[in-house]
Amino acid sequence: MTAIALIPLTVWFLASVITLTGRDHAGVVTWLRTPSATICMVLLLVALFYHMALGLQVVIEDYVHSGARFPVLIAIRLGCFALAVTGIVVTLRISLGG
Repeated sequence: MTAIALIPLTVWFLASVITLTGRDHAGVVTWLRTPSATICMVLLLVALFYHMALGLQVVIEDYVHSGARFPVLIAIRLGCFALAVTGIVVTLRISLGG
């Protein structure tokens, strides 16, 4: 499901980056403050980091056969969660004018 969700969100993000090329910082902030951009960015961050956590989990389960498997899986989940939360908080702070 995350891979399917990432297709239109990635296309949206790439199209937005191309459209924003040449704009200054204020122009990008103004764009991100629109409700549609904020919502799409938050959805992209959630889908992206959840998809990343799932993919890394599969790699660890396939290739780590020691007692380190569980701590590494926990670290991956916490790391992906921390990155997603950081991205969402920054997006919302920009969007809400903070």
